[in-house]
Amino acid sequence: MKATHRWHHGLAATTLALSALLGGCAVLQPVQVGQELIGRPESTIRATFGNPTDVFKLDDGTVRWIYSKQPLGQQAYAADFDTSGNLTNFRQMLRTPELYKAQIGVWTKKDVAERFGLPREPVSYFPRMRNEVWTYRFLHEDNWPSLFHFYFDDAGIVRKTQITPDPLADPRETIR
Repeated sequence: MKATHRWHHGLAATTLALSALLGGCAVLQPVQVGQELIGRPESTIRATFGNPTDVFKLDDGTVRWIYSKQPLGQQAYAADFDTSGNLTNFRQMLRTPELYKAQIGVWTKKDVAERFGLPREPVSYFPRMRNEVWTYRFLHEDNWPSLFHFYFDDAGIVRKTQITPDPLADPRETIR
């Protein structure tokens, strides 16, 4: 009987710990919190999430705030505001479906910055290719730690994109 009691006590403790952990997820889920604030003014969003890392006035007159967790994080949250300054959308932009919207030969540095924020990884330039590369850390298919690279020509137009494994997440890689 004592063994059964200990098992139930252990199960209860595990359940309680799991419940506490899951209860804390509401605080750790910015998209859920942001979605619940749709319709609220900029001041409420700033009070909830702090100052954005980037602010862009979009061509349609709306404003986008980016909350980037780069260079080491894998998220960049976009808070979109209408012309009255009220939140209309809040989402995580560094996701595979958003990154795959990149249009080769059409998008510019401005387009990439407005969607994902300015790069926080060092910008690379390859003189023989005449390409500047902006890199963003993300979870490919919400699963694999990866880097998404945008290659821009000298006119600032996206000429290609590339996904590579994130070397910081690869246990075979060592930093020396």
